[in-house]
Amino acid sequence: MTPLSSGWLQDRASGVLAHVSSLPGEFGIGNLGPSARRFVDFLSEAGVRHWQICPLGPTGYGDSPYQSFSSFAGNPYFIDLQELVDAALLTETEVAPLRALPRERVDFGRLYELFWPIIAGAHRRFIACGERIDGWEPYRDFCDAHRSWLEPYADFMALKSQFGGRPWNQWPEPLCTWTEALREGLAPTTAVHAACHAFAQYVFFDQWRRLRDYAREREVSIIGDVPIFVALDSADTWQNRAVFRLDKRGVPLASAGVPPDYFSEFGQFWGNPLYDWSHLAETGFGWWVERLRSAFSMYDIVRLDHFRGFETFWEIKAGSEDARTGHWRKGPGIAFFRTVMRHLPEAKIIAEDLGYITEEVVALRKTAGLPGMKILQFGYGHDDNNVNLPHFFPRDCVVYTGTHDNTTTRGWLESLPPEQALRVDSYFSLGGSKSSWPLVRAAFASVARLAVIPMQDLLDLDAEARMNRPGTPDGNWQWRFTDEQMLHLAVEKTALLREWHELFDRTGETKQREYSAPPNAPAQAGVAH
Repeated sequence: MTPLSSGWLQDRASGVLAHVSSLPGEFGIGNLGPSARRFVDFLSEAGVRHWQICPLGPTGYGDSPYQSFSSFAGNPYFIDLQELVDAALLTETEVAPLRALPRERVDFGRLYELFWPIIAGAHRRFIACGERIDGWEPYRDFCDAHRSWLEPYADFMALKSQFGGRPWNQWPEPLCTWTEALREGLAPTTAVHAACHAFAQYVFFDQWRRLRDYAREREVSIIGDVPIFVALDSADTWQNRAVFRLDKRGVPLASAGVPPDYFSEFGQFWGNPLYDWSHLAETGFGWWVERLRSAFSMYDIVRLDHFRGFETFWEIKAGSEDARTGHWRKGPGIAFFRTVMRHLPEAKIIAEDLGYITEEVVALRKTAGLPGMKILQFGYGHDDNNVNLPHFFPRDCVVYTGTHDNTTTRGWLESLPPEQALRVDSYFSLGGSKSSWPLVRAAFASVARLAVIPMQDLLDLDAEARMNRPGTPDGNWQWRFTDEQMLHLAVEKTALLREWHELFDRTGETKQREYSAPPNAPAQAGVAH
């Protein structure tokens, strides 16, 4: 079958994976201010053409960007509060407690306690200034332009606060489904909270737009991340109940996960609601098209998480204790991607095709014309002829040393059992070293057109710098790097990275070369002409 797309990934280039939360800076978490621009400057100077991030949505319990309160909203924690101080919407005294938070990790508990009263104060001053504020008209324009998701999201967050953080399917019955009329009956204090959340989104998107423009001027594109599933407790499910397989009370009829595998004898029970793909197909996949349209308004490229779920997904029936009782169900398949490509013909999508992948999943990815992913850390430890070994790579793929779900490459090397360590040492010519840099070089040298390196591996950090440990509820997503680490990396490695970009034709300007004999060249032995 002819691919839907001839393939957008043609140039050889590199990227760096670093979530916004991991950036240096003040206020307890990475933000969209000067530290982000300095990071872009480093990427540009080093010849890196792509910055990959995790989902930008607002996070809740567990702090995972893959369990967001909205697929459309941005995370207010990423707002650079110094801009609000400079605009006289906040004072230095008010933001001082956030400046006192640790800079080497994110303390989400303290951040939650301190941040929201501060942003509420900025909102009160913004409203009090009224027409005298230069941003008042742009704010109203923003609210009008994003009304379809912004009002439900703001109402959701305000009501969630009103009901002590309980999920929406435990609210009073009249409030368990969003309607346009619902906001007219909100209590005055709840309406103020909703307006505050809308204000925070306005500030976030204004700062994000300017950061993206800054990156574009320096020829650095943004690779965003779209999870296949949404959180049950989210504005997405509250507003669009027909899209999901929920009962009348909003309880999932079945949940998402993965079956038992190498890593878990019980499988993984994610708890996300599954889609009603029949309803989505009947409505032209409209909700998904708008979700991806929104993503491409924020990013240049999208990594589509858990791609295999579009071919077949693991359905776990309601009431199950773990994922072992699940079974495979067919996803929407190529019809979904035909619709997406028709509405978004310029879409650049990376298929996250990791995990248990069947021939049917591979066929779907190829028919859709999407590049897949390869992980160097996955090259050993499971089976022979592993597709994650560089000598098996196709050109049309994205190679990573590891992802946000892996330990760091140094941590991985330090943890290998002796026999496996010898094989890895031999393959990558480590010479006994546990440094990540030989694998970084191997990724650059591979035929994969795009090589993406986690920031932890550029900094050559051990397992303490791991971002996420799948299946563990606490202690994840906290890692940050410092200005000092970034400066040291820039001083020590910028020249080397630029050299490797030239050496391995990853300047973003060199097409993948195909062999062709020079004119009048003699035929090689054994080759028919």
